Amino acid sequence: MEKRRTTRLGKFFRFAAFLGVALFSGGALIPNATSARDLMPWKSASHALVIDAYELNIIDWDAMLKDKRIAGFISKASDGLPESFACTGDHAGDTVAHCKTMWRKYAVSRELYQTRRLIARASGLLWGAYHLARPGNPVDQANHFLDYAEPRDDELMVIDIEGIDPEKYMSLQDAAVFVGHIKTRTGRYPMLYTNHVTAKYIAANRDRFPILSRLPLWYARYKPGIRNVFPMGNWDTYALWQFSAASNCGKRRCPYRVAGTLTDIDVNVAAMNAKALKAVWAKGELLPEKPFDRPLMIASGNANISAGAGLGMDMIVTGSIARISIPFGLR
Repeated sequence: MEKRRTTRLGKFFRFAAFLGVALFSGGALIPNATSARDLMPWKSASHALVIDAYELNIIDWDAMLKDKRIAGFISKASDGLPESFACTGDHAGDTVAHCKTMWRKYAVSRELYQTRRLIARASGLLWGAYHLARPGNPVDQANHFLDYAEPRDDELMVIDIEGIDPEKYMSLQDAAVFVGHIKTRTGRYPMLYTNHVTAKYIAANRDRFPILSRLPLWYARYKPGIRNVFPMGNWDTYALWQFSAASNCGKRRCPYRVAGTLTDIDVNVAAMNAKALKAVWAKGELLPEKPFDRPLMIASGNANISAGAGLGMDMIVTGSIARISIPFGLR
């Protein structure tokens, strides 16, 4: 009896000590920092997987489809501005021969896109398409994407922004125009694919990018965990997390190997199971806007305002107002 009582007390105190470590740090209550969402969620069968590919990825569909955790496939569609079929006029330094080569590549890649969509949909996979955003007219790029991808009502649309350097990538201001044009033509918003640096910048400047900061986030981060990353602006979590790609998947080690593909295939995990993912896949809705936690400074100093025919006045404007949410239709 006494031995059993001692054993029980020992277990009780060990359990109490464990709770103390898990729940308190310096006397303060802290949340569980190692949730399935934050640490290698792809190891859990309750999280759906999504493959994304571009035209040079090799795929053995019979082998890949044996992996029943794969719920969706996102294909690269358009890339920047449309190619010129005629190859006449200025090619921004390109030769006519190179222009024709790019057009052939474009034509072949579009046929591959249509073929992959046919196979994926027939196999029961969710389908999506992304546009690689480059410098250049954002309305023309949006039209190019819609003409190329021909997205159906149940298919995901994505804008891929690789960075914040407007010399290399579409500027965030132009990206907002792109997104707005997609919404105007389809009635739905695309998802935003980007990396941590760009996502953090958008979140920190969400007053300047009120629409981009509310798009569902497809998050590229090749690390096993995302603890202390979210919440970030309006994003409480990711919609998709691209966790495996050529940069961190080789012959010896890989976060997740997909049968029928090489190590350069991109693999993504959803923040939900396949059934829940299907329900929200192509809704194209904005995330709720969170209130700002501090006032917005408008101006401080002297200002000269002119109005009408030569009417002017000098005045001092100073102070601040609280940030308020404005319905999207009134912006």
